[in-house]
Amino acid sequence: MKRAFLLALLLLSVLPLEGRRYPFVRVEKNELKFPGGPSSEYSLFLRKLDSLVTFGSADVRILHVGGSHVQGGTWTDRLRRSFLALRYGMDGGRGLVFPFAAASTNTPVSYTTTAVGNWETTRCLRPDRTIGLTGMAATAADTSARVVIDLLPRENRIMTQHYCFNRVTVLGYGEREPVLLLSKKDTLWGRPDGDFWKFDLPAYTDWIQIGLSQAGSGSYTLEGVYLDKSVKGFTYSEAGVNGAATSSWLKCDHWERDLALVRPDLVMFSIGINDIQGPGFSVERFKGNYRQLIKLVRRVNPNCAILFTGINDSSYRRQVNPHTEEVEAAMEELAKEYKAVFWDMYEVMGGWGSMEVWREAGLAQSDLVHFTPDGYRLIGDLLFDAIMASGR
Repeated sequence: MKRAFLLALLLLSVLPLEGRRYPFVRVEKNELKFPGGPSSEYSLFLRKLDSLVTFGSADVRILHVGGSHVQGGTWTDRLRRSFLALRYGMDGGRGLVFPFAAASTNTPVSYTTTAVGNWETTRCLRPDRTIGLTGMAATAADTSARVVIDLLPRENRIMTQHYCFNRVTVLGYGEREPVLLLSKKDTLWGRPDGDFWKFDLPAYTDWIQIGLSQAGSGSYTLEGVYLDKSVKGFTYSEAGVNGAATSSWLKCDHWERDLALVRPDLVMFSIGINDIQGPGFSVERFKGNYRQLIKLVRRVNPNCAILFTGINDSSYRRQVNPHTEEVEAAMEELAKEYKAVFWDMYEVMGGWGSMEVWREAGLAQSDLVHFTPDGYRLIGDLLFDAIMASGR
């Protein structure tokens, strides 16, 4: 394991951990926990990552599931870029994306989307039609309707990682057929593969435009898009929906189907902050919902590693949320039950009432639930450092 993480450790010795700028961050607590003992699934994930970083000879896929912390994209993009910095040219494709503009909601910062035409959308909080792993769906019947997904990030900076792909899988269902509109006169037709439509592009690109075929009638429901490469590498997909709780993801009927497409080696669960943002929280119901989600993951890939990230300290009705420590304890118990991994975000950030301290430092927003971009980047750095240290 030492080969894969040598570079990371060298970087950590040269680039000081950003958390050291903030004395209230418990850097000494920043580690992964294995409550059920060593995890063979997590060890397998580390070995695959080791093989990819050292020899470039593996496909490594991570799926990160959560609410607005994940949909916003700053946290996940920080982690994605940190992993890709371990080896030049390790990008294996952008993975799972969704045209959030069609749903009139925020797109993750790492890419942009636009939508034209009449799209009727739903999300996993209260779905009114079948949805999949993205937790969202957009339906259109008008053949002039289309969406654009552009991997040029909104936060485009010098030395920013840019992504490209030459394989596209469109997830969805309906009477009409999705097509890729390469230009006004050039349409690329896909091939059906179960519920998916797959497209092989003539060259690498960093954007696509999806429309509906003129032939036939009816509508098409778009559940997501998977952007892939024809080479091995690292892929970090995110499934985040603002306000989503554990019960929300259980309403996604195509979740297991889409998991089989993504084929994650590691699933990071960051669901929980929305479970405690209202009355009637039940820790047993919370754990029961997670057990069902884990069952779906392990049914698709019995060797998939699972990492619970914990949740942050937060406020509810202007008071420190009293259920946070219950959620943290529940996640640690689940990690013990499934021999999974637990990262205690709450403890690392400072524990009870720490979100107010983070707000005063410019790392958390005034709602004391969400972080600022700098806060999300710090959380990403802390989690990445903990993952790297676990491979020593």
